[in-house]
Amino acid sequence: MANDQFPGWHGTTIIGVKKGGEVVIAGDGQVSLGQTVIKGTARKVRRLSPGGYDIVAGFAGSTADAFTLLERLEAKLEAMPGQLARASVELAKDWRTDKYLQKLEAMLIVTDGTDLLVITGAGDVLEPEHEVAAIGSGGNFALAAARAMMDTDRTAEQVARAAMAIAADICVYTNGRLTVETITT
Repeated sequence: MANDQFPGWHGTTIIGVKKGGEVVIAGDGQVSLGQTVIKGTARKVRRLSPGGYDIVAGFAGSTADAFTLLERLEAKLEAMPGQLARASVELAKDWRTDKYLQKLEAMLIVTDGTDLLVITGAGDVLEPEHEVAAIGSGGNFALAAARAMMDTDRTAEQVARAAMAIAADICVYTNGRLTVETITT
């Protein structure tokens, strides 16, 4: 089921949590086609190493579109080593102005362990409030759950895992088979 107002938001949940010297990005493994689950073990969170820098990225939306964006982000990072925010802004500019890229339906959450950013096709590069970002069909459920846990003694990974479990219980497009990547600062 496509949602024309928020393209790419159906079919997954990705969360980024920054807490206690670590940043975690977690994503579920469900791939849906309409109301049918096609695959339950997809990897929507990936570790990138452009120019020797450690970057973690999670994506929601079309897989092919997301891979195109990840390749473009890697190229930007190779041209601007160690400058995730700047590379993300340059990607967002290209995404917003390039006629080919404008048609891509995906969103990204990226981190280098210092910055936690959401990149959208509307040209946005957002640094989330409260050190939590979430995208995808179950994103709002995961975001609310994670924000409620941020003042507890849970680690970033524990917050991300618990928030994803709550989202999987509520959102039919999200499952509990997680890919979790952590960067420690």
